[in-house]
Amino acid sequence: MASTTPADTRPNPFGLVYRGAISENVPGKVNIHSVAYKLNGLDIAANVYTPVGYDAAQAFPAIVVAHPNGGVKEQVAGLYAQRLAEQGYIAITADASYQGASGGFPRSVDKPAYRVEDIHGMADFVTRYPGVDATRLGLLGICGGGGYSLSAATTDKRFKSLATLSMFNSGRVRRNGFADSQLGSIEERLRQASSARAREMVGGEILYAGDADMTDAQIAALPFEMHRQGYEYYWRTHAHPNSTFKYTMSSLLDLMRWDATDQIELIDQPLLMIAGSKADSLYMSEEAFPKATGTDDKDLILIEGATHIETYWVPEYVDAAMGKLTPFFARTV
Repeated sequence: MASTTPADTRPNPFGLVYRGAISENVPGKVNIHSVAYKLNGLDIAANVYTPVGYDAAQAFPAIVVAHPNGGVKEQVAGLYAQRLAEQGYIAITADASYQGASGGFPRSVDKPAYRVEDIHGMADFVTRYPGVDATRLGLLGICGGGGYSLSAATTDKRFKSLATLSMFNSGRVRRNGFADSQLGSIEERLRQASSARAREMVGGEILYAGDADMTDAQIAALPFEMHRQGYEYYWRTHAHPNSTFKYTMSSLLDLMRWDATDQIELIDQPLLMIAGSKADSLYMSEEAFPKATGTDDKDLILIEGATHIETYWVPEYVDAAMGKLTPFFARTV
């Protein structure tokens, strides 16, 4: 496993927690702009990254970046948005509804319909942003954001192309367990989610899943590498106060009947899927890829030696991912 060195020991004025993050807006360099907009009555908090030479009177291509489950715009989504801006794109990444700095109550709702709508909402906003060529729009989804991006692109043809990084099929995992390890408890967990919703509807306590503060020893004992490295990333090396693993137990009613590959054959845009060769989540990309029968312009690329979480921050693996994303978006957006 690569060393989990901290992202940066210095506080970042924009709240960014990844190494190499923008610390001040300097003329002639990539800049970051905090923006807010309404989506279905909720306040959405987003960051827009503008490239070198940005001029609102010109026309730049744009990329929407969807963050992982439990993540926020200041972590890996911000890193890739910044790297895309370095390539000449206007990039946007927003905190999901009910999560991060965005509005919505109860907090930490994680329903697929909401997450997909968040992606449509980012497209709505960025295509009207000064200097954006609305006809040249791409989509990058990371981890859970990758699964939701597959779903969004089935019908939203404003996206000229779609890329996923370390795609995580939230529905399948919440239903079957990671690596299909909980097939025997599906009905029991559905009953728990149903009870949690019933409690919410009468004003009772909101119950959460995935909410735990683990010791280093407990993290090391987790059975899956993605979970071990995920806790280290989100709670140690790249922690952000708005980022949490938890989600409302009642969200499982929606998550467990959903799948990132539903109607995936409707994707007719160019598709690039990237995953680490050593990622124990790789099976999700490998399963989804052949189901995308609506496009002949597709590729599944493995980053040799990388695990799921390492594609978020390890410089050589981020560079490798950008080495594939850069020509892909240059050709398709």
